[in-house]
Amino acid sequence: MADDRPIGVFDSGVGGLTVVRAIVDLLPSEAILYVGDSARFPYGPKPVEEIRRYALEIAAYLVRRGVKLLVVACNSIEVSAIGDIAQAHGVPVIGVINPGVRAALRATRNGVIGVIGTQATIATGAYQRAVGSEAELHTAACPAFVEHVERGDTTSEELRRAAATYLAPLKAAGVDTLILGCTHYPLLSGLLQLEMGPGVVLVSSAEETAKDVYATLLREGLARDEDAGPPVHEFRCTGDPGRFQALASRFLGPEIGDLHVRRVEV
Repeated sequence: MADDRPIGVFDSGVGGLTVVRAIVDLLPSEAILYVGDSARFPYGPKPVEEIRRYALEIAAYLVRRGVKLLVVACNSIEVSAIGDIAQAHGVPVIGVINPGVRAALRATRNGVIGVIGTQATIATGAYQRAVGSEAELHTAACPAFVEHVERGDTTSEELRRAAATYLAPLKAAGVDTLILGCTHYPLLSGLLQLEMGPGVVLVSSAEETAKDVYATLLREGLARDEDAGPPVHEFRCTGDPGRFQALASRFLGPEIGDLHVRRVEV
């Protein structure tokens, strides 16, 4: 039986919209309810317990709104709270780490993979555990990247200097594949490719995560009827909706149509 309930997606800010875009491309009949916690952004430098508390609050809000599936579109949230989220709510929960690792293992030619992420993501060792012995993994925390993206800055000289510093050890290690271990980072792909060189494959988890959403909907019988008419997407943030909307339009592109962001208390 068709399930018209929306898919719930959440992140600390606008970064998770890269995952939304991939889901919409793959599953155009599905409705999305997105929450970006822009009032409490950034998550990366925060203690794990604080991130976990915020994540559980947002997940509970989405479940109250009747979502049929939760997508944790934030690496910092996933490493801090995905187990607690899955235990607390009776809906499937999908993260972004394992999909990104799968894609990187397929892409690497020399078996040397790099991953960049927030301080919280890198510190937990989640990617090291996910890769295991299947490849040689080198990691780098890039704390300044998310704040630049949330300001709409993808080209400044300050950002380029930070990228050169963060990425130098990965280049020296000879990585041929780089996992963008934060959903904000795809908006920096031009800068990252320039810095790493054309021979390095950049891996975003967004497309692989969308495939996991697709498979879960079919397996659990949760897919929306393709003949039910166009879906209605809702976008919410905990901070300034005008600022959020301006950035969200860059992540989603014009194909999403009119984008209206409302503020929400979680």
